[in-house]
Amino acid sequence: MPLTTYTMDVFNNATYTSIADVMLPHTQNTYWHEFDEISRYNVQLNYFERLWAAWYAFMGNDVLATGIMSFLMHELVYFGRSIPWMIIDRIPAMNKYKIQNQKVPSAKEQWDCAKLVLLSHFTVELPQIWFFHPMAQYFGLATTVPFPSLFTMAYQIAIFFVFEDAWHYWSHRAMHWGPLYKNVHKIHHQYSAPFGLAAEYASPIEVMILGLGTVGAPIIWCAITKDLHILTMYIWIVLRLFQAIDAHSGYEFPYSLHHFLPFWAGADHHDTHHEKFIGNYSSSFRWWDYCLDTESGPEAAKRRRERKLGKAKKAA
Repeated sequence: MPLTTYTMDVFNNATYTSIADVMLPHTQNTYWHEFDEISRYNVQLNYFERLWAAWYAFMGNDVLATGIMSFLMHELVYFGRSIPWMIIDRIPAMNKYKIQNQKVPSAKEQWDCAKLVLLSHFTVELPQIWFFHPMAQYFGLATTVPFPSLFTMAYQIAIFFVFEDAWHYWSHRAMHWGPLYKNVHKIHHQYSAPFGLAAEYASPIEVMILGLGTVGAPIIWCAITKDLHILTMYIWIVLRLFQAIDAHSGYEFPYSLHHFLPFWAGADHHDTHHEKFIGNYSSSFRWWDYCLDTESGPEAAKRRRERKLGKAKKAA
């Protein structure tokens, strides 16, 4: 059942929040047939919007369409971004950029890590992804076309970064409390010199708790504003995965982002956390650690000593 001009007008006016609402009964045509039909009757859509609409039309079930797309996106981005770091670890010339260059992960360590990460993805994250669409749609998340503007997506993603960073700081800091560290967080600290693939190497409990910051911030935003598209959330999750993997990469380059954005955390910030097992709890930004004096590393220790000396001189 192709989208007619009239149907598309109703669709664009948000009478429907689900593409499948205007696609049922489910088509028996091929994906590219649906793409051609949508393109024929809806020339106002750009190429990617037609691809998007054709996918939901072809699947005919929003929960299935979103679930498959979300899981495949997560796996492709996670391992696709991790593989370059695995290759870099095997290039001797890159060792000068490795923060803890005496600790290069072996092939066995990489493989053992990958197995636990895959197990977590299929047993913990897949069920959450599968139930994501009904929950998100309940709060008003849009899956429709056309897509939101670049400006709308940019400012919403910036807000999600700030909220997730706050959640990550406090929940991560709580996990370093004795019992929680011993029973939950210790798994993630198996590698004192982290590598990209280990970004989600953690217990199922930790995956769920920290994942709440990534998924919860957009859902709360959507529940309050009723203004969020699932594409915005996808872009946000991709950027968050890139941030997490790069922070665990173990490499510091002259062109690393924190050299241009001083408040950005980056690999040097998080690598120190793994090496010292304390401090530097934030995910994306440095301001929580700076303001609450939980920075880790030699520079932070030097600043604390200078402050103490300054206070001692004043007291004298």
